[in-house]
Amino acid sequence: MNNTVKLGVALAVGAALATVVNQLSTADHSAMPSAEKKPLYWVAPMDSNYRRDEPGLSPMGMELVPVYEENSAEDSPGTVRISPAVVNNLGVRTAPVRFKSLQTTVDTVGYVQYDQDQLVHIHPRVEGWIETLFVKAAGDQVKQGEPLYTLYSPQLVNAQEELLLALKRNNSVLIRAAKARLASLNVSSDFIERLEQSQKVRQNITFYAKQSGVLDELNIREGFYVKPGTTMMSIAHLEEVWVEAEVFERQAGLISKGLPVTMTLDYLPGRQWHGKVDYIYPTLDEKNRTLRVRLRFVNDEGLLKPNMFAEVSITAKPTEPQIVIAKEAVIRTGSQDRVVVDLGEGRFKSVAVTIGRSDNHDIEILSGLLKDDNVVTSAQFLIDSESSKSSDFMRMQEPDSESAMVNGVINSIDRKARTAVISREAIPKWGREAATVEFHFSPRIDLSHLQPNDEVHFTFKLVEGEFMIFDIMTLSHPMQGEMK
Repeated sequence: MNNTVKLGVALAVGAALATVVNQLSTADHSAMPSAEKKPLYWVAPMDSNYRRDEPGLSPMGMELVPVYEENSAEDSPGTVRISPAVVNNLGVRTAPVRFKSLQTTVDTVGYVQYDQDQLVHIHPRVEGWIETLFVKAAGDQVKQGEPLYTLYSPQLVNAQEELLLALKRNNSVLIRAAKARLASLNVSSDFIERLEQSQKVRQNITFYAKQSGVLDELNIREGFYVKPGTTMMSIAHLEEVWVEAEVFERQAGLISKGLPVTMTLDYLPGRQWHGKVDYIYPTLDEKNRTLRVRLRFVNDEGLLKPNMFAEVSITAKPTEPQIVIAKEAVIRTGSQDRVVVDLGEGRFKSVAVTIGRSDNHDIEILSGLLKDDNVVTSAQFLIDSESSKSSDFMRMQEPDSESAMVNGVINSIDRKARTAVISREAIPKWGREAATVEFHFSPRIDLSHLQPNDEVHFTFKLVEGEFMIFDIMTLSHPMQGEMK
């Protein structure tokens, strides 16, 4: 593309943007005579920070766009008026807020492990030599009652001779003591019974598996010399397995014991396993800032093998019903979250919100929106760029059929108790004369700018027997309920 074509494209784009900005700035004023409206200043269509007191050209050679003062006294700071034609051209879409519970899922990864509750370590209780080894390698299947190894130990030979000697003397005390010694050396009761019947000492004694499973470790071979404390082998149970997963610190509050879990593995596409959260570890990983969670799954088919990589989804408990909106409607700036509210009649305004949990489509709004609001879900960034220049990011009012708007004077204010004594005007619709009354403030209202003797205009209603103020502004400067 040559320079002439590039310049032509740039001028075309600039002209289009200039048209949009001009429509945003002059919308709803075209019906009024130009003599009645005087521009406050002129701005560059490509850079709103470039302002001049008179018409002219921008540094890019484009005509400056006039900006007019809003004429409506009802509009709050930051309100943008856009004509229906511009709304249609910009592709502005709105949606009402909804009131529902969110079912959040925590998606993470984990690794399959043996069920440590069913892992058996096998140690000898005497010194001796491995004469015969019936299992050959780690991973071998073992069934309960199958022989594992044969051991020769002088201690076991001596213990057998003591029992035979006690039997010959027919001393019940010595017999009980000899049997107890053999049992303490891990000799089975069946072997002791056979010894008692045969009256023959065996040089080598065979030991058997006490549970079915697989060999997790095998640290001996035939001929090895072993002694107490030697870990010869481990037998792991595979009918149930653990999966250890990690969740981010910010998600730790969503996890609790017993929550249902769904797991998938890459080597079996389309197959799902269903388990539950078995245990939440008490400490956080200081390097990764993650919380370890242990999950338990049934493994009847033996398809889950230790050290396999797994993807898991933990289904958190549903939240209490709350205002939710589409996730794409939220504008995140890093220091503030806000949405553009459709005020009706072509008026829009950016307001600050506090967000909560989210799922794949929706996000909770903890404060900042009302149940009857409509929010902009498309083209909101362009509107926000205009509104945020002068917006106070506060809601104007909480509609309520039982509320009243009056003027008054603050006599005293208690910031800790969030109350104020105000001398208000009469309320004709309620048939109330002027009076001095104690009012309570909604938690959303910022009290830092209110002072005694301030003349104020406020909206209140009766809540549980108390007068609650939901919006308030001083007559010198507006200040509405700040959504915290």
